[in-house]
Amino acid sequence: MPEYKASRDEMLDFYKQMTLIRRFEEKAGQLYGMGLIGGFCHLYIGQEAVAVGFQSALKEGDSIITGYRAHGHAIVSGASPKSVMAELTGRSGGIAKGKGGSMHMFDPKAGFFGGHGIVGAQVPLGTGLAFAAKYKGTDNVVLTYFGDGAANQGQVYEAFNMAKLWNLPVIYIIENNQYAMGTSVARSSGQQELYKRGESFGIPGKLVDGMNVLEVRAAADAAVKHVREGNGPILLELKTYRYRGHSMSDPAKYRTRDEVQTTREERDPIEFIKKRLLEDGAEEDMLKSIDKEIKDEVSEVADYARNAPEPDPSELYTDILVES
Repeated sequence: MPEYKASRDEMLDFYKQMTLIRRFEEKAGQLYGMGLIGGFCHLYIGQEAVAVGFQSALKEGDSIITGYRAHGHAIVSGASPKSVMAELTGRSGGIAKGKGGSMHMFDPKAGFFGGHGIVGAQVPLGTGLAFAAKYKGTDNVVLTYFGDGAANQGQVYEAFNMAKLWNLPVIYIIENNQYAMGTSVARSSGQQELYKRGESFGIPGKLVDGMNVLEVRAAADAAVKHVREGNGPILLELKTYRYRGHSMSDPAKYRTRDEVQTTREERDPIEFIKKRLLEDGAEEDMLKSIDKEIKDEVSEVADYARNAPEPDPSELYTDILVES
């Protein structure tokens, strides 16, 4: 795939967003270890270029939906890091009032429709969002993210069929981080070229380096153009990698430390864009200053999430029914 020709300012923005997600997720891991985050917690460390590259190509009115590894997508959608971290700690200032937790982020005002804990469930929901966009006569598109594990779920293919049948404006994005929980793609998928999974429905597919934010953005621009012009759904497989376990409770013993370390050293998405910035004339001290600002911001975010009030017990009875 070709790379997006980004200006230095655009590359700086990519760098800032990916670094913010990385530091946010590292801090979330620390808070989880301190017992301040309960339940499951799935971190996005290593996959930052996917959300940042793709969502930078959207316009107002477009929608995003994803699975339970949702913190990064929510932040890039425009949700404040404080509201996302407070949701993790179950506080009233959380993006879903502290009721959803790690797996169920939700901010429809920003076009972000979750955060879904059931593997693959977001795919038919994203297809439904695309149906709504077309039904209303808009030119909006829907990004529907799912993982390599979800790519083997039956409901995914029912959604593919309907999306093609009705020519819906949906971009299916497989974040292939190599492991469905603890099972490698090689051990779980008969067809390991996941971008070909839509071919039998007439949905074109492309393979993209999900560790290169410039390649991701180029693929995003092409996919958004294809869909926005009324050509129906498209499927992209983003080859990426998660550095941590499937969730915080996963020691990730199904892979070697050398494998993880080699990926960090050779393919890290943040180091990639940092190198490009330095080659483009950016100063090392400026990048260090940005890093410090982001670390300070994330520390403030963590303090807020630790100290914000818990939801009032009366919140048990709100957001249950939609009142017309």
